[in-house]
Amino acid sequence: MDMSVNPSPDQFHELMVDDEPALSDVMACVFGVQAHEVRTYQALLETPASTVEELADELGRDRSNVNRSLSTLREKGLATRKRCLLDGGGHVYQYTATPLSEARELMHETLDEWTAAVHHRIDEFDASPDE
Repeated sequence: MDMSVNPSPDQFHELMVDDEPALSDVMACVFGVQAHEVRTYQALLETPASTVEELADELGRDRSNVNRSLSTLREKGLATRKRCLLDGGGHVYQYTATPLSEARELMHETLDEWTAAVHHRIDEFDASPDE
């Protein structure tokens, strides 16, 4: 899981001025994901154990783009993949979203780590008036 992502300053500012930011805005800021990746996550929440082909149909997107979104979501800890054998031979991967309760916890952890890093940087500032 990639916890080294720093919230985007522009997106962070937008969250601060919005009275009720949407889940997609918060996820985009905290995890550094694109809107289409958030839509993929939300589709997985609604239809767990989906294949790339099913998601591509659901989202109206190309399979290669959906596959990239799923890779990003897996890197961020927001989705899992399970290999399923087909009756006629071969296999297919099914993807499931990390439950929203766990995603919320990941968002808190990511922001806590970022905040701690900023606090640490602030503490490192020299007290001289030149800076």
